[in-house]
Amino acid sequence: METLDLEALRTLVAIQEQNGFAAAALHLGKTQSAVTQQMQRLETQLGRALFERRGRQKHLTPQGLQLLDYARHLLAVNDEALRNLQQGSLEGVLRIGAPHDVANNMLPPLLAQVARSSPLLQIDIHVGRSPFLMESLHRGEIDMTISNRHDPSLEGVVLRTSPTVWMCSASYVHDVDKPIPLVLADGPSLFRRLAQEALDGAGIRWTPNYTSSSLIGVKAALRAGLGVTARGIEQVDSDFRVLGESDGMPRLPDVVYYLFVRSNVLRPVTRRVYEMLKSNLGLIRRSDASSARAHT
Repeated sequence: METLDLEALRTLVAIQEQNGFAAAALHLGKTQSAVTQQMQRLETQLGRALFERRGRQKHLTPQGLQLLDYARHLLAVNDEALRNLQQGSLEGVLRIGAPHDVANNMLPPLLAQVARSSPLLQIDIHVGRSPFLMESLHRGEIDMTISNRHDPSLEGVVLRTSPTVWMCSASYVHDVDKPIPLVLADGPSLFRRLAQEALDGAGIRWTPNYTSSSLIGVKAALRAGLGVTARGIEQVDSDFRVLGESDGMPRLPDVVYYLFVRSNVLRPVTRRVYEMLKSNLGLIRRSDASSARAHT
């Protein structure tokens, strides 16, 4: 049986991630004709068209998208094998943080990638509120963290952009003639700020009906029918429903989640794990999306 060319598969992934042949060629340090020839050889080997033209752009065919998934998995295994055999398996402790609202869906794909690449590495998981995790990262108490707070003083990569929605209990009765009873996190909270700014900007009256220091407390108040909150769509399950513009609620902005490490980090374990996670970002995003769908 023939063997697929890993470098050609790497080029295929680059074409998709860089949005075109020319950008992929620049990213890989190749000429555009070399990129085109690699794709032509792949198509000849497989006997299938991998690209189709739509207007001025080439897009992956269904067979091309199927090969793209295989390519990412094969490259991840290849790169993992090279790292482990050339550099040795990492040992020691990695301290990683995640906010409560994404610990169930965004953190597991990261942990799975770390465990696969470095089975001897001990992982110390810190789950808390995003602003406090960022403070811990700055103090060196953790090595990296997921966060929805942008901080240009830290080194980071975007993990995901997530819609923000208005949540209430499935049985909550929404009355547009009364002030919106908000259920809020106390202290610094991105979702608290987004909710208040959206309502104030739309001229909608609201009242802080209930506050809690934890996501568990916020969701308990929602289940009790005490009000409405703004949260990532990951939190919506069968106990809750979403209020939209048809209910008189303003649109909320999406929230970007990052994976951050301290700038100029010198600890080899942290640096190597962070670089590995960045290189496997495509796999992580797809695993995260599958997990999020399973929870909604």
